[in-house]
Amino acid sequence: MSQDIIDILKQQLAEEKAARISLEKELSEANKKLEYINTNLQDGYDGIVDAFLIMDLSGNILKMNESARNILDFKDDGIGYNLMSMVNPEDLEMVSTSFKQLLNEGVITNFELKIKTPLQNYKVVQINGNILYENNKPVAAQGIIRDITKSKEAEEKLRESENRLATVVLNLDKGILLEDENRNIIVTNTKFCEFFNIPLQPEELVGNDCQSAAEQVKHLFKESDGFVNRINSIIQSEEVVVSEELEMVDGHVLERDYVPVFRDGKIKGHLWTYKDVTLRRQFRENLDQERLKYRNVITKMSLGLVEVDMNDRITVANENFLRMSGYSAEELIGSDAKKLFKYEQEFMEEKRENRDRGMADSYELKMVNKSGEERDWLISVAPNYDNNGNIIGAIGIHLDITNVKSLEREKVNLLEALERSNNELQEYAHIVSHDLKSPLRSINALVSWIKDDNKGALDAPTIQNLGLIETTLERMEQLISDVLLYSSIGFYESEKEPVNVQEVVQDLLHILFIPEHITVYILKPLPVVFGHKTKIQQLFQNLISNAIKFIDKEKGLIYISYEEQPDCYQFSVQDNGMGIEKKYHDKIFKVFHALKKSNDSTGIGLSIVQKIVELHNGKIWLESKPNKGTTFFFTLKKGPNGAA
Repeated sequence: MSQDIIDILKQQLAEEKAARISLEKELSEANKKLEYINTNLQDGYDGIVDAFLIMDLSGNILKMNESARNILDFKDDGIGYNLMSMVNPEDLEMVSTSFKQLLNEGVITNFELKIKTPLQNYKVVQINGNILYENNKPVAAQGIIRDITKSKEAEEKLRESENRLATVVLNLDKGILLEDENRNIIVTNTKFCEFFNIPLQPEELVGNDCQSAAEQVKHLFKESDGFVNRINSIIQSEEVVVSEELEMVDGHVLERDYVPVFRDGKIKGHLWTYKDVTLRRQFRENLDQERLKYRNVITKMSLGLVEVDMNDRITVANENFLRMSGYSAEELIGSDAKKLFKYEQEFMEEKRENRDRGMADSYELKMVNKSGEERDWLISVAPNYDNNGNIIGAIGIHLDITNVKSLEREKVNLLEALERSNNELQEYAHIVSHDLKSPLRSINALVSWIKDDNKGALDAPTIQNLGLIETTLERMEQLISDVLLYSSIGFYESEKEPVNVQEVVQDLLHILFIPEHITVYILKPLPVVFGHKTKIQQLFQNLISNAIKFIDKEKGLIYISYEEQPDCYQFSVQDNGMGIEKKYHDKIFKVFHALKKSNDSTGIGLSIVQKIVELHNGKIWLESKPNKGTTFFFTLKKGPNGAA
């Protein structure tokens, strides 16, 4: 072995020996400190209830009692465990600073720290500790530990609750002002600053004197001095104030509430709230005006108004009801309506039961007024409710319909008389028709006999005259038939039904005589209407026949069509005949009025057409130009109520 290696080994051995001697010295000193601590603190240590702990100046546990072991989650004595391992990394700097303070000042109080125990539980502890000295030198530290985890959680929840409350107060729709007993501001909010045009934030007002502040904002109110005086009066009286209204110069209205704050029987503050009730005031004033207006209307209206309670005692009656009943207000108010007016008790009992179930009702009733006169009343009744929605009686509107009922009875009598008269007229028309046609047929037969008996003996003028007689007789018989038909249109009201107009018109075109030079066109399939099939057939028959009669062109054209309207169909029958001058448009629908006299025209056909259209609640009109042609328009309903 070389000398160099030997020297190195000797040096290492010397260093190890020196280190061992130093370690033994430190251990001896630590044992002395521990013996000192045990000697000086043993008597009081065992009697400490709070969690007590002793550590050296490096944070190693030297001793702790059972309470400390429970808080720090130690199952053994924990001797030698370094407390710095429980500190969260982000708190190391704070702990280091606090430990320096402990070394410098010798004591630390109410130091709070969040730790993680060996069982990985997070806790918040409060530490009160001091330095232990030997020969005026710090040798260790001792302290009392308290687990304040739950109290900190409660404190945090309380802080969150306070923050939420502060946010709510700050943003309330009411202005809030809390003063202390010396009238200094404790709390206010944004709406308060807004109401009083204060340019500061609520937190900037804390501590300000409210009395001087009231002087600064009093000009905002119509009664400026009264605003300040009223505040002083309220505070002196120490009474609760609710819904006191303050009118501002700009037209706004504030509602003020006040509550004195007491503690231990002594006033400790003043709580004020302000709310903008401008719209409510306007609504109330408008409502009062409406109530006054409608009260005047109710008082003066032509209808009788009565209010009764649940026992049918009259509580309100307007002037017109007094006139209708014949009683005075003194006689009516408080009286039992059942006893005052005579009516069918069983019927009214049923109506009262409906009222008690919250049902409105309308009915007619025969009443006897104060003078004993029997009158017919139309009554509309509705339940009367209080502010809580409970039925407290009924409100009735009364209309005297005695005259109307009398007119109705007269109308019924007139209708019955008219029906009898119509029946008699119809019978008379048939009798007259029969009686008039009989001599015509006799005359026609005599003319035929004369022609037969004198065949070959009569000259041409005589035969011509006899032909004129026969033509006249036919025309007179047609006239009598048309008069009978006109008188019967609308008389026999059979049940209306859906009528296929396309089928009706096509059947007519097969029946009617249509000259070869005339063509009838149906421009599109005709719809179904609601009416009397026979009368609708007569309607189209007369219009088509009328068009055929008055076509004077070599090639005659008749067009039948329709257009759909919301509740009806508008039909048209157009021809290219001789046309009708404008001045005659209203006359052609009159009975026996024919613009062009002809042997086969009685002047009643268009009157029948008009009557049939009106029977179906329609209307008829025409458009025409002389020598160009005529178009008749008329409407027929789609269904019973205008529906298709």
